[in-house]
Order: sequence, then C-alpha cells, then structure tokens
Amino acid sequence: MILHATEMGSGPPLVLLHGLFGAARNFGAVQRRLAQGRRVIAVDLRNHGASPHAADMVYRTMAEDVLETLAHRDALPATLLGHSMGGKVAMLAALVHPDAVTRLIVCDIAPVLYRHANATIAAAMQAMALPPGLTRTAAGAALADAVPDASVRGFLLQNLNTGVQPAWRIGLDEIAAAMPGIEGWDDVAATYSGPVLFIAGARSDYIREQHRPAIRALFPRARFVTLKNAGHWLHADNPDGFVAVVEAFLTAS
Repeated sequence: MILHATEMGSGPPLVLLHGLFGAARNFGAVQRRLAQGRRVIAVDLRNHGASPHAADMVYRTMAEDVLETLAHRDALPATLLGHSMGGKVAMLAALVHPDAVTRLIVCDIAPVLYRHANATIAAAMQAMALPPGLTRTAAGAALADAVPDASVRGFLLQNLNTGVQPAWRIGLDEIAAAMPGIEGWDDVAATYSGPVLFIAGARSDYIREQHRPAIRALFPRARFVTLKNAGHWLHADNPDGFVAVVEAFLTAS
C-alpha cells in the first residue's frame, strides 16, 4: 500500500511514524526543525490520516506499507523514527528489512504486549452519534465519559469531520477490530544490528526496566534516553528536548 506522506527539506531521509489515532501532522514543528539538512518524510499509517483503509493491521503489514512507500519515493535506505504504534512499525521494518534502515529511533514504546484503554476508546468513538450539524464541542461532550482527559479528547477529535455530514476520516472500524494486535507485538526471529535509540518520557511507564532484556535481544546496540518534562506524547510535551536528543543521535558517529 502506498501511504500518504508529507516531505520537508533535502538530504538523508528521516521518516516519522505517528502513534495510534494520530497522523503525520502530529509532528508539525518537530518535522520542520529536523528538516534542516535532511529530507524528513512524515507518513500517515494505514487507516490513519489521508492514507487508504484496509482490514489488515498487523505490524509486519504496516512495516511493508512504509517501506513500499519509501521505495516509491526513492527514499531508501532511511532512518526510521516511530512513536508508540509507529515505533512498533519502525521496529518491525528494521528487523525484517535491516538493509533498508540506517538507524532506528523508538519513542516511548517497547516490543511487548500492552493492555490499555484503547479498545474502550475506539468503542466509544464508534458508538458516538454523528447527526448533521454536529459541532466539535458536542462531539467532545459525547466522548467525555469514556475519555475524561480533555487533551486526549481533542487529539482524538482531530480525526472527525464535523458539519453537514459528520464522519470519522480514519478507518475506525478497521482499527477497532485490529486492536488486540495493535496492543500486541509480532514476534520475529531476527535481530537488527544497526544503531538504535529508545527515548522514554520521564512521566510515562511505557518503557520499563523489565523491558530492556526483550529490547536488547532484538536490538543489541540499543541505547536508552529518558526525556525530562515529558509523558507518552514526548515530542509534544517537550519538543525542544526531543529535537535535541534526536539530533545528537543522528549526528553521532
């Protein structure tokens, strides 16, 4: 599948992969800042943003989407940077096609099974009425019980077209059906020997000390950094620190 993507800058390719319910636009100013001296490509993963919808959302398939899209753009090999779900996509791509990945940056996720409230959130989004003339305020109120955090509701509602014919622009039904696999991990009998950086948010518990053996078994050159003043959405919580950490890794010999 050829995915929708936006490009900035020129030079060695750096590819940005967003998390669940996100889109390429989430990287915004971070993409612009990293594009100084690089070709930075932010991709909408399948069923997200402006990319096509399809039922298959296993990580190997999503990784193949990314690499097919980059080959189509003559942007391989590339450095892959993935946040959350996008981090798992990036890890699978590096493990399955190591020659296509020069470096790997994984943001606040580990190659393990997670059990979060994402299935409940997806179900609430599916159940929400979409009457003509629906406003974003009314949509937010409808999600409030299932998603009490206003900032998370705002993030989710970026995926909703309101107005005369309200509709979710993402493949919501496909995402909801695939949630067990999205929260899981595709076991791969491979390792990636290139340079790898795992960035954890200081206020997040997604990357834990007990995950490090599983990480090092797949990525023997993995390094770990904890970003201060950041939770799970670390590139939004502390963009200056995030860009500094990424730049240091990309420019290291």
